[in-house]
Amino acid sequence: MKQNEQHLKPTFLDKTLQVLKATFNVMKPSLIAIGVGLLFGFIIMLIFNASGAFPGLIRLLTGGLGSGTKVLGDILLHAAPVILTGVALVVAFKTGLFNIGASGQMIVAGYAAVHIGVLWNIPGPLHWIVALLAGIIAGAIWGAIPGILKALTNTNEVVSSIMLNYIGTYLVVYLVKQNVYNASTAKSLNIQPSAELPGFGTLFGNSKVNIGIFIAIGVAILVHYIFKKTTFGYELKASGFNKDASRYAGMNAKRNIVLSMLISGAIVGLGGAILYLVNGTNLGTTYDLLPEGFDGISVALLGLTEPIGAIFAGTFLSYIKQGGFYMQVNGFPQQIIDIIIAVIVYTTSISVAIQLFFKHLKEKRLLKKETSLENLKGGSDK
Repeated sequence: MKQNEQHLKPTFLDKTLQVLKATFNVMKPSLIAIGVGLLFGFIIMLIFNASGAFPGLIRLLTGGLGSGTKVLGDILLHAAPVILTGVALVVAFKTGLFNIGASGQMIVAGYAAVHIGVLWNIPGPLHWIVALLAGIIAGAIWGAIPGILKALTNTNEVVSSIMLNYIGTYLVVYLVKQNVYNASTAKSLNIQPSAELPGFGTLFGNSKVNIGIFIAIGVAILVHYIFKKTTFGYELKASGFNKDASRYAGMNAKRNIVLSMLISGAIVGLGGAILYLVNGTNLGTTYDLLPEGFDGISVALLGLTEPIGAIFAGTFLSYIKQGGFYMQVNGFPQQIIDIIIAVIVYTTSISVAIQLFFKHLKEKRLLKKETSLENLKGGSDK
């Protein structure tokens, strides 16, 4: 008997296959979207340069990894702020909000970090820690504004956060010119060495990759835990699903709206600080919105609005952008990557919508079947 039980007990290989199968089922929409996006990009490459299309695609997929460890370091360096922006948007999405103001929150936070990194004289590792905290606070304040407007006056957070993107960008250009301007480069001054995030020495060649990637992964795991295991996370999700029902259950929906946008802004602010606490990464004085803020939308959607998914989606986004940079050797502009990413995001959204539609039809069919069985049972009882 015991031998039969041991025989029926799943082995480690069986458990691994089950986990892989479950992971594949969850990530299926994203994997399909990536495949469609790459196929669409390849078709465009064939149209413009048929002879270089296949080598260009290979270079895109390899991400320039054949060029040494520096490329891997650069991928992780650029992935950190994008992952954090994606996680921040996931927080808002789960509360039924759309934080499209990540670009403004990131630039304001970046300025707060750079201001401290350039002008403050703080000893040792405290300098970059204080600069990070300043970025978090600045992002939280800028994110809380549309949250407060939404909670108190029901102002659409999409409209208010878009406006704050431009206000933040123009404000930062003014502050840079007033406080930390370098006339020779028309950008902000370089931060002090003590304000730079700790790096990894020569592990990744001369790449400037730093501990930002570990901070990003840690924040994503923390947010995942909050939503899955805590009462606070449950309340945020409940407010997103149905504000009236959550209010009826005794939850403070208005408070949750403000807190969600504040937390989302704080995480974006952390990403903005990590982006600029790197020597040689300076704030410009042009009135352009930060693309990293909008990349977070792609990351959140490609990660299926899950914090852990944002880690993989952000890393993938950074990976193919790095590949797009090296693809220029084959005569293709980097803008092709933007087209591929756009197609991936659209396909992800459509595939999720299609899955939800079929799930709804299945549930409706099952409900109809159960109702029919109950009616038949009721008729036989009579």
